[in-house]
Amino acid sequence: MSLSLEEVGRIARLARIELSPAQAESTRDQLNGILGFIEQLQAVNTDGIQPMSHAVDVVQRLRPDTVTESDRREDFHQVAPETEAGLYLVPRVIE
Repeated sequence: MSLSLEEVGRIARLARIELSPAQAESTRDQLNGILGFIEQLQAVNTDGIQPMSHAVDVVQRLRPDTVTESDRREDFHQVAPETEAGLYLVPRVIE
């Protein structure tokens, strides 16, 4: 697939980009190169290939979900400006 100058002009108008005639030709050549590369990729036989979520086979190391610090809620509430019923009170920001 290749784009014509008219199609590049239409794409530029839709994108609200002003292109001079020289820029339109350069842009057409670049877009046609990109589309040619996409055609090459689509020509590759991918039957039987399982899709990957990542290009590199990575393994996420997970740690056990355990408490690593003691419950310090009371300590934090003592230094907070205002608390009530275990919650922090903050100034009203929306009238």
